[in-house]
Amino acid sequence: MAEEQKFPSEIIDLPSKGKLYPKDSPLASGKIEIKYMTAKEEDILTSANLVKKGIVIDRLLDALVLTKGVSCDDLLLGDKNAVMVAARILAYGPEYTCEITDPETAEKTEHTFNLADCPFKDVATDTTENLFELELPITKTKIKFSLLTGKDERLITEDLKASKKLGTGISPEISTRLRYIVKEINGDNSQATINNFVQNMLARDSMALREEIKRISPDIELTQEIELGGETVEVDIPMTVNFFWPKT
Repeated sequence: MAEEQKFPSEIIDLPSKGKLYPKDSPLASGKIEIKYMTAKEEDILTSANLVKKGIVIDRLLDALVLTKGVSCDDLLLGDKNAVMVAARILAYGPEYTCEITDPETAEKTEHTFNLADCPFKDVATDTTENLFELELPITKTKIKFSLLTGKDERLITEDLKASKKLGTGISPEISTRLRYIVKEINGDNSQATINNFVQNMLARDSMALREEIKRISPDIELTQEIELGGETVEVDIPMTVNFFWPKT
């Protein structure tokens, strides 16, 4: 029997520190093991079929994760972002060159970011489970909600594709996400109640919920200060095709 080939790997930290996962999950340790990318994984990146389906990054990360019993479906989105950045650094190094737009002049310029300088944002709460409470500021409705996982994101994408096929001309992006985020309305956790509520949620309440999610979510900070036009400005690091396929 052929000996199983061993690849170099690294154990990386997760922004959540494992706080929001079930205690019996391997992710509760706050760490995950990923291997270095090989030519086999580069084949995944160049698969036109996977790119067209929008699942190429998920397939790549699943191929790289070595921690048993874990897929990118299980990861909180902020942790998934951190794994993606770590995988890119291990594959091609921390230097990421891409084109950015000057917010003042709209001129495009090339800049090299150092991905190793992206810090983690910790969970801004002492909770030990992925369930949070919030009283909405306008209606005073008391809700419980969870942070999205990779699985949630995949299901949301599928729902939005199905909605697009109906040809309404309106993409229900926000309300679809809220259906997966909100878990309980004033003590009622029935999906019918949640669906009705999010469809009719006041815009200011919706914004307050999204701001709270952003405040408490663990993640990797993909913004950096750079020099543009003689001034220091903070810009978002754009996730272009060069992120996982740098220019040679």
